[in-house]
Amino acid sequence: MPKFSFLNMLLLMQAIGLLVYTGMVGYQEGWSLFDVFLSNIKALNWSGQFNLDFLCYLLLSGWWIMWRHRFQPVYVFWGVVAMILGIVFFAPFLLRLLYLEKGDVKRMLIGHPAAKEVADFPSKNQRI
Repeated sequence: MPKFSFLNMLLLMQAIGLLVYTGMVGYQEGWSLFDVFLSNIKALNWSGQFNLDFLCYLLLSGWWIMWRHRFQPVYVFWGVVAMILGIVFFAPFLLRLLYLEKGDVKRMLIGHPAAKEVADFPSKNQRI
């Protein structure tokens, strides 16, 4: 089992912290997140700018999950889930990958076969 690193602790704290925070906000404000999120973007204010920027990160994280797993249907599904749930899903997903890749961050980020290709680059026969 890989050692518990700072990254593991950060991901765990983010997932738990945001899950608790989301539950508290949902209880107090209701569950109309998407209405508030999109109305802020439409308002063309700083809150909307932040939401649009955050939406870009959500889309990128979902696309990355799909890409890393070569667009296998189950990972297309998980990518969409990451786009909707954000760090509440994404942090545990990364923790799982860290565990499966035995703490190797390079392999976690680009996948096992791709990480080997990167480690071997450039080979004796390749020119840059």
